[in-house]
Amino acid sequence: MVKEDKRSTSYVYLPSIWDHEFVQSLKSDYTIESKYSRRVEELKECVRRMFFDHPLASFDLLMLINIIQRLGIGYHFDTEIKAALCFGALRFRLLRQHGYEVSQDFFKNFLEETRSSPMKARMGNYKDVEGNLSVYEASFYAYPGEKILREVQEFSVNFLKEYITMMEKEVEEDDNKKTIMKKMVSHALVMPLHWSMPRVQTRWFIDVYEMMEEGMNPLLLEFAKLDFNMVQAIHQEDLKNISRWWQELNYLDILKFSRDRWVEAFFCSVGSNYEPNMSGYRKHIAKLSCLLSTIDDMHDIYASPDDIKRFDDAIERWDVNTLEDLPYFMKVCFMAMFNLLNDIAYDILKKHGFHAISYLKKGIAIFCKANLVETNWHEYTPTLEEHLNNSWISAGGGLLPPITFFNVVKEPMKEALECINNFSLPNHTGRYAFEVVRLTNDLGTSSDELKRGAVPTSIQCYMHETGVSESAAREHIKHVINDKWEMMNNDKFSQSVYPDSFIDTMQNFARASHALYQFDEGYYGDGYGVASGSLTKGHITSLFFEPIPVLPK
Repeated sequence: MVKEDKRSTSYVYLPSIWDHEFVQSLKSDYTIESKYSRRVEELKECVRRMFFDHPLASFDLLMLINIIQRLGIGYHFDTEIKAALCFGALRFRLLRQHGYEVSQDFFKNFLEETRSSPMKARMGNYKDVEGNLSVYEASFYAYPGEKILREVQEFSVNFLKEYITMMEKEVEEDDNKKTIMKKMVSHALVMPLHWSMPRVQTRWFIDVYEMMEEGMNPLLLEFAKLDFNMVQAIHQEDLKNISRWWQELNYLDILKFSRDRWVEAFFCSVGSNYEPNMSGYRKHIAKLSCLLSTIDDMHDIYASPDDIKRFDDAIERWDVNTLEDLPYFMKVCFMAMFNLLNDIAYDILKKHGFHAISYLKKGIAIFCKANLVETNWHEYTPTLEEHLNNSWISAGGGLLPPITFFNVVKEPMKEALECINNFSLPNHTGRYAFEVVRLTNDLGTSSDELKRGAVPTSIQCYMHETGVSESAAREHIKHVINDKWEMMNNDKFSQSVYPDSFIDTMQNFARASHALYQFDEGYYGDGYGVASGSLTKGHITSLFFEPIPVLPK
């Protein structure tokens, strides 16, 4: 038996707050075989006909598309939406969201008009507030260097904050429009729509839409609720599968130092793609995230430097015959990853016809190398640039993009295949997304990371590099996140080698990270390492365990 030389650490992660028996007991009345399936098909046809009730490019049609997307049922009508998009800030946002070029010059008149009009007078006008909210949301679709949109965003943020302050001072009135608008503005200021995890946003908006006394379409609401519940039933079956796998693995009885975050991992996988037909992909991502967390914890706080090097060498060679010199817990960790990646590669080959194992082997090897680099940061504080060059890979960017690519791309082009594992490319779509994952993680976990003796986060790196305070460093990191989103926006329109399906899913990983590490009022907290006391628990409960009440027809 090899002696297990471990790094000394007093930090212990809190256990999971989710019970396996509870998850296995979940039963839904909204399965595909349920009585609601026929009603959903009827409603789908009713909604499809609504597209033909409005002239092309009309404001009413754009509003319909906006509501359908925010209710989470847009994936049923991709063809109709794209045809309708072949006024105003809403049109700009929707067109950029779907990859159409629209000039920022559209907003020049807006800036000129708003500068010349007293703010308080405009705040009393519902349409002005609604218009500023649309402008605010549209500004997050900026490309790098679009200064007008940056200026528009700054103005609209100030306007909307003043509006909320004014509304809080007003005597409470039974005014449904004002109540709804205040909710919409407050919610948007915490997290813009473009950065929001789709499923979380949908669950929130369904409740708000139901409150509307004017403009609420009962058929759309019924369809959205039924669809949400039926998709939730599929997610419950996915989660049961993850639970059984995690229990059968019996992983944490051996690797007690690691995080037990199987439900949070599934939450992130749903964030990347919630659609019913992507069940297999979600299970791949959730299981892999569980194992990547263990390898990260092993590098970060537990295993000795010598054992880490031996483990990483075994991963590089991808050979079960090289495990003899490893401690027992590392053998278990290696075999779990070895079996999972081979299973994923087999599933991709069977379902999609791609031989992906070489890409996955390279991805896990570079993930381990990135973690090895970070073990040296216990004695050294890198620059922010040096940190990001490595940490986007250790955040999952080495392995999750290729698995996503082979699951969502129907016919991968040769150029895209060559780029997907080329981690030296500076303008890598997956890189931008996982830089956001890393930076939002750091905003949420910085203080906890220091307590458990982890390596410096991007915040500490920037403080060390520039000498600024922690609050100033945090503001800078938020600006960097904004920059990365602008780069992703540009990829959506530019001649990227990657198809939209891949870019959209990469952006969704960033959105899931915003949701995971976000606290109320825009503050960040650790919704993964801590797993309690944050919005994450509420999100998980509403998305997976609580169907939306649907009144009988």
